[in-house]
Amino acid sequence: MAHPAMSGSGTTAGDGSPLQTAVWRLRSRGCWTDAAALLEPHGGEGPTPAAALQRASLLVERCLFTERGWAEAEDALRTAEAVARSDDERGAAACERGQLAYASTVLGARDRADEARSALGRAAALLAPTAPGRPLLDFRRGLVAEHISASPQSARAAYRRAHEGAAAHGETLLLSFTWRHLAGLSLREGELADARHGFAESLRIREELGYLVGTAPALAALADAEPEPEAARLRAEAGRLFRLLGGVPTWLAAQLTPSAAV
Repeated sequence: MAHPAMSGSGTTAGDGSPLQTAVWRLRSRGCWTDAAALLEPHGGEGPTPAAALQRASLLVERCLFTERGWAEAEDALRTAEAVARSDDERGAAACERGQLAYASTVLGARDRADEARSALGRAAALLAPTAPGRPLLDFRRGLVAEHISASPQSARAAYRRAHEGAAAHGETLLLSFTWRHLAGLSLREGELADARHGFAESLRIREELGYLVGTAPALAALADAEPEPEAARLRAEAGRLFRLLGGVPTWLAAQLTPSAAV
């Protein structure tokens, strides 16, 4: 399987508030359930749209890494949809629904390809071209184009839009995903220099951010573009991280051998 990709959204420790710093630290180590629990409302108050959306995003990402927790993610997503008020909030919730349906499809849980396309199309209608959530939407439309519709040319165009938007909005983690997926397309086309550069940039960003749970996949991706013995060294390092995190992401195991190139 090609890399199914993670959410690419959410906060990093650089966002400043103690709550968001705690959420990021848990998320970056693969503790999505614990991170989501920090965002649950207390004292009988209902969830805010922002907290509900972030909680849903975390649980959708858990599905992508662990191939489980689908029902919990669906429940959190319905809550985010119910409390959304503005077009931006409704568009962001639709974007998460599209991502959950995409993950279910590419990981073989249930074919929800039509739902993924429909939800992302709805998000595109709701989010203005300059909205902060637009780069993530473009990225996810690229994922659907590449891994569901088998249209690498459309995927590349969407990834490039996402890459430019992520740079403009300072979405550093999303940049690591756009670098990686653009590099994956370059690798498929035999453009090794571009592939190595993109994969290396993706890895650099994740290491700088401390995105531990995403570092092993980045190492494995770079290994696919490197000659031996460097490729073996990178896969061995990825394997150590993979085992340290308890075999997460689950789909990475097959890519930690030389025959499992993108």
